[in-house]
Amino acid sequence: QVQLVESGGGLVQAGGSLRLSCAASGTRFGINTMGWYRQAPGKQRELVADITNIGNTRYADSVKGRFTISRDNAKETVSLQMNSLKPEDTAVYYCNVFIGAYALNYWGRGTQVTVSS
Repeated sequence: QVQLVESGGGLVQAGGSLRLSCAASGTRFGINTMGWYRQAPGKQRELVADITNIGNTRYADSVKGRFTISRDNAKETVSLQMNSLKPEDTAVYYCNVFIGAYALNYWGRGTQVTVSS
């Protein structure tokens, strides 16, 4: 049973920083891609950033230059450093992993990030 545990959300003023972390457990095979998605009220869930097992990254245009994703393959953790936060970054952030051996995506429960203006 693959489980993802997220931490690090909270309330911050605009211009501030937060760091989200996600730890995976129960994986029998290597994790291909780890990433973060977010969903704001009334909007669809969207990709924020993801990173492959060889370090290739991609970011949503709205967060480029402000957010940095990183992972530790040995510990099966992924982190998202969020700087220069804006009110429009307010959302529930979900950790996601894709395990190719299962051809399945797994999701965390989500962590709330609120940026006040």
